[in-house]
Order: sequence, then structure tokens, then C-alpha cells
Amino acid sequence: MILVTGGCGYIGSHTVVELLKNNYEVIVIDNFSNSKRDVLDKIKTITNKDFKFYEGNVCDKNTLKTVFENNKIDGVIHFAGFKAVGESVEKPLMYYRNNLDSTLTLLEVMSDYNCKKIVFSSSATVYGEAKETRFVETMKKGIPSNPYGKTKNVIEDILEDLYTSDPTWSITMLRYFNPVGSHTSGLIGDDPSGIPNNLMPYILRVAIGELECLTIFGNDYDTPDGTCIRDYIHVVDLALGHIKALEQLFNLESGIKIYNLGSGRGISVTEIVTTFERVNNLKLNYKYGSRRKGDLPSICADPTLALKELGWKCEKTLDDMCRDAYNFIQKQRN
Repeated sequence: MILVTGGCGYIGSHTVVELLKNNYEVIVIDNFSNSKRDVLDKIKTITNKDFKFYEGNVCDKNTLKTVFENNKIDGVIHFAGFKAVGESVEKPLMYYRNNLDSTLTLLEVMSDYNCKKIVFSSSATVYGEAKETRFVETMKKGIPSNPYGKTKNVIEDILEDLYTSDPTWSITMLRYFNPVGSHTSGLIGDDPSGIPNNLMPYILRVAIGELECLTIFGNDYDTPDGTCIRDYIHVVDLALGHIKALEQLFNLESGIKIYNLGSGRGISVTEIVTTFERVNNLKLNYKYGSRRKGDLPSICADPTLALKELGWKCEKTLDDMCRDAYNFIQKQRN
């Protein structure tokens, strides 16, 4: 039985779908701080399968003890945490308290119940403002430019220290690059509250007329079209990466592993916009603005290790990402 913390969130919900499709028994815990309650029914509609759900905060040890006391949990996928970069700059204490407390509490309860297999939802932000444009797992971690990224960095350190102290743990840390897209059903996807921080949700709001114009920050970078290049990954491919990581976790006696989950292909902001227009047969209102502080010209994953050791690679295209994302937001608003 697999416990998924934050299983109603964007990446968590897609991963729960893939777990159920692969016949895992699933328990979800979520407090809906970053998610919506109707996602539970949507997951069941997509998979035609049921699962256990607990409403609660992963920071609450008593809630977690109840979950572990009443279920035989074999492993955990840990998504629960605040994730908005801008908000983390404005409210650093909230981010440190929530993201670190939830992880420490979870690990303590897992230890108490001798459950020592965990997949952690990390981020490419742990590489910091590295000068390299292609990130590989053996690179030295940098200093992230925001508190959100710093919490991911610290949690990775906590997990490494935990494994050093007790090598019977099996730990996998997955460093995501830029997840976009939605499930092909259009039932679940990325629809953050307020003004979106990330590119694709902002594009979607402009496409449906909720926001007037997309500003592309900088078109004078040393890249082919002058706009920033990032590694975008379809959220379903990302979810399947967790399935592969979990399979490996149960095949190993113990160990600690780190994998990049990205496509290995850099895509510029302008290419995303023009592809979105072509695939969905519409025109977006956008303009170029000045550079945004802290943005690097080009960031891309080297996903070689995930292919070699997990047998995982991205299968979906940029066209799929743009089509599925627009399908989702249309269904949400209709």
C-alpha cells in the first residue's frame, strides 16, 4: 500500500492516477491548501477505481499516526508542501515551517512504523544559479534563489543524513524540471488560484480571456530566439517517472538515489507560445518585456541516468503539452 502525501495537487493527482492504473493500493492525505476536493472524484472517474483518503495536514503527527496505525503502508511518495516561488519570497517563514515540518514529521512517523521506503518530490531548483546549461545529478548543488528552492535543498540534505545514520532506508529524490500539460481526459490539471507564477497557467488564462496579456520577460538573451530556454515535461510523463522510481525502490534492499526528470530538450518561451497558438488554432495576446531578475538564459536536464537505471524517458511532445493543457482549462471553465 502506497501513501501519497499531497495527492490531490497537480503532480500528486496525476501520480495517483498512474498508481491506480498500475494496480497499486493507494492512500491519499491532503488538506486542500493547494488543491481542490473535487479532484478525488475526478481521479475515481478517470481510473474507475477507489482509494482511501484522509483529510489532514502532514505536519500533524497524530493524524499521520492514525494513518499508519490503521493501514499497512509499504512506501510513501511525498508531494505535500507549498510550491509558489513568489509567495515563498514574501512568506519565507511559512514555507520553511510547512515544508520542513511536514517532511520531518513524516520521516519520524515512518521510522516509528518501520516504513523506510520514500520517493521525494524535489526540484531542479536545487542546482541554484549554476553556470552549466545542462544539469546532471553529479553536479554540486547550488544555492537556490528563493526560499521554496532552499526548502527542497534542505530536505535533500535531511534525507541524505537520514540514510547515512540508517542505511536500511530506501530513498529516491526526483528533481523535476518544468511540468506542464494535463491528463488527456481534461478532468485534472494545473489551475492555481490567483495570478499564476508559471508560464503555462498564465498562457491558459490569456487564452480564455481571464488575463489580458502575457509578458515574456526578455528577448535579448544569448539563445536562438532571444527568449529563455527551459526543459518542459508533460505531467503524465512525470507521474510515470514516479512509478518507475517506486518499482526500483521495491527491488532494492536499500539505497539512496537521485534522478533528473526532464525531457533533455530545451524549449524557448517563444516556441511554447507559438506552438500553443498552432496546436489550438488561436492567437495569444503577448508582448516582450525587460528581463526578470534571477532568470538564467538556458536550463536543461540531462535525463540519461533515469533512462539507464529506471528505464524511464519522456514520451509526450510539446504539441501534447499544449493541447492537453488547453483542453483542461476549457473543461474547467465550461
